Amino acid sequence: MDLTKAVWRKSSYTTANGGDCVELTSVPSTVAVRDSKDPDGPKLLVTRQAFAALLTDLKR
Repeated sequence: MDLTKAVWRKSSYTTANGGDCVELTSVPSTVAVRDSKDPDGPKLLVTRQAFAALLTDLKR
C-alpha cells in the first residue's frame, strides 16, 4: 500500500520532547500506524474494525 501521500496525525499524548509516540493515518478501509520517531520505518496496517476493537480493549 502506498502511504507516501498519507496525512499522518500524532497522538494527542505527544509531549514537547517527542516521547514514545505513534502516528495514525486513515486510508480506505484501513488504519495505518507508525512510530513517530521512525516515519520511514515499518507501518502496521489494520482494518478499521480491528482498530476499533483495539481501542475498545485499551479503554477497559
